[in-house]
Amino acid sequence: MTVEDLRRRAAEADAANPVAGLRDRFALPDGIIYLDGNSLGAQPRAAEAVAADVVRRQWGTDLIRSWNDNGWWEAPVRIGDRIGALVGAAPGQVVVTDSTSVNLFKVLTAATRLRPDRRLIVTDVASFPTDLYLADAVADLLDREVVRLSPPEVVGFLGECGEDVALVAVSSVDYRTGEAWDLPTITRAAQGVGALVSWDLCHAAGALDVRLDDHEVDLAVGCTYKYLNGGPGSPSFLYVATRHQDRFEHPLSGWQGHAEPFAMADRYTPALGIDRGRVGSPPVLSLLTLEAGLDAFDGVTMAEVRAASLSLTGLFLDAVAELLPEVAVATPPEPERRGSQVSLRHPDAFGVVAALIERGVIGDFREPDIVRLGFAAPYVSHAEAVEAAVALRAVLDAGEHLDPRHVRGTVT
Repeated sequence: MTVEDLRRRAAEADAANPVAGLRDRFALPDGIIYLDGNSLGAQPRAAEAVAADVVRRQWGTDLIRSWNDNGWWEAPVRIGDRIGALVGAAPGQVVVTDSTSVNLFKVLTAATRLRPDRRLIVTDVASFPTDLYLADAVADLLDREVVRLSPPEVVGFLGECGEDVALVAVSSVDYRTGEAWDLPTITRAAQGVGALVSWDLCHAAGALDVRLDDHEVDLAVGCTYKYLNGGPGSPSFLYVATRHQDRFEHPLSGWQGHAEPFAMADRYTPALGIDRGRVGSPPVLSLLTLEAGLDAFDGVTMAEVRAASLSLTGLFLDAVAELLPEVAVATPPEPERRGSQVSLRHPDAFGVVAALIERGVIGDFREPDIVRLGFAAPYVSHAEAVEAAVALRAVLDAGEHLDPRHVRGTVT
């Protein structure tokens, strides 16, 4: 295929894309192809007005009354239910509170305590570092042992040592390569030997049709600032299946997770239901702009979003194969095995990312040699997928990735 063939194919795909209209709900700068929604989602147009209202009216005028009058107190569970609808969870199982790291600590600790006679925590060897650090921390705290495996190895390990496993904690999508792991199979295998399973959905929520309830997942954690477009540092969400909630005892017994928070009791009694996942006061500004951002998904299903995502990444992979045959692809070609990003390998990956950004194509770099390009279906078009590949070809042909001006900052 020529570039023009690819462009014609992109135009046809955009015309048929059922979620293409969502792009108008985002405030994207002109001249930018934004392929870093896997790290920080684009700004939903509705967020600015909501943020202004929270600052000027709810905080500025209504003051402390806003906890009641503007629904601040109920927001973590109200917004949790909206996220629940996107990850396939019935109401009352998701709460938005704290950071991803804090929620991971809650889940890992509570789940391990639910299997007191089992000594092993199995986790993904290539997980995001926070997941690995916290698994080690919880193992030290509870005198357990961490086993690090690649997700394809988990089922076999459970067949051999499953009776010793308390918890299997896996990331739904590999943050470097974009490979999506087999959530239903790993979940069934863990539960088949009596273990619990927890999924990190940071690179799945808002992009994949994960269907937590349908697959009878026990626990999950996810961030909201990637594909859910909640804004920088927006709070994380915690999913606890209803069947586990009355025994979900995490170690951070803060006052907002109390059964009667305003009784100001001197002893902790956990709240009923998902409210027991709360700890302290939520970041209201971030929480309510997140809520506005979720409006961007109104009127579409996650199955439609997922189909559009696969179409985008599939077209980009085809464009790379045609225009950049020398570039290695880290992301699996099979649709069911990839998330919503495409990762390429290049020995000068940081320089490639920097040069693409100078051309208006924004992605990011991960050690040691990964160019990450995220395709957030609500606002990335097929035409942009093709033009990103065209830009990459131009970068490599001109040697722009070798420019010594490209100096790494703290954030890559």
